Amino acid sequence: MRSLAAAIAFLTRIPIPAGFRFGAEDVGRSARWFPLVGLLIGGVYVAMLRLLGPVFPPGVVAVSIVLVEALLTGALHMDGLADTADGFGGGHTREDVLRIMRDHAIGSYGAIALILLVALKVTAIAALAQRPQALPYLVLAPALARWSIVPLCRFLPYARDSKAVANHVGTAELLWASLIAAGAVAVAAQWRGLVAWLAVAAVSAWFGRFCLRKIGGITGDTLGANAQIGESVTLLAGLALS
Repeated sequence: MRSLAAAIAFLTRIPIPAGFRFGAEDVGRSARWFPLVGLLIGGVYVAMLRLLGPVFPPGVVAVSIVLVEALLTGALHMDGLADTADGFGGGHTREDVLRIMRDHAIGSYGAIALILLVALKVTAIAALAQRPQALPYLVLAPALARWSIVPLCRFLPYARDSKAVANHVGTAELLWASLIAAGAVAVAAQWRGLVAWLAVAAVSAWFGRFCLRKIGGITGDTLGANAQIGESVTLLAGLALS
C-alpha cells in the first residue's frame, strides 16, 4: 500500500493521506506500480469519453481529455517534454543542455513541442473516439507511457546527481511493471496491444540511446518527455490498427 501510494503521489495530483512521507528510494521502489497508475488515468479517459461522447462532438471530448490529463498529473510530463525540447534544441554541449533543462521558463523549442503534442493527441483521440475499438487504446496509452519510464531508469545512468529516484529502480521493479503492462495488453487489446507495446518499447529504446549520447543518460525531464512520446505512439498505433 505504501509503495502504491508513493507511485500515485509521484505521478498524479491525487491527494494522499498526510501520514505518508516518501523519499527518493520509496518512489524508486514504487516504479513497479507506474503502469497501474497509468491504467487508473486511462480509466478516467474512458469515463470522460462515455460521459461526454453522447453530448459533444469528438473534438470537444478530446480537448477535455487532454485538459483533464494536465490537471490530474499537474502537467508533469508535458513540462518534461517542453524542458527537454528546449535543452536539446538550444544546447550545444552536455552542460548547456542540462543547464537549459533546469530553467523553468519555456523557450521556443519547448512551446513548439507542446503545441505539436497537444495537437497530435487531440486529433488522435478525436479520431479514436469515432471508432468502436477506441477504448482499449485510451486505457493503454497512459499505462504503456508510464511503463516506458521504468526500463529507462533501470538500464540508463542518471545524468545529474546520484540521489535521483531513477537510481532506486531495480530489476524487480521492471519485472513487476512489465507484468502489469502485459496483463493490461492481454485484456484490453491482445495482439494489437502487443504491437502498440512493442512500438512504445522501440521508440523508448531509441530515445534513451539518444539521451545517452547527448547528455550521458536520463533526467526527470527526459523521462517525462519519453512518457508523452510513448502515449502518443500508443494512440497512433491504435489509429493504425483499429
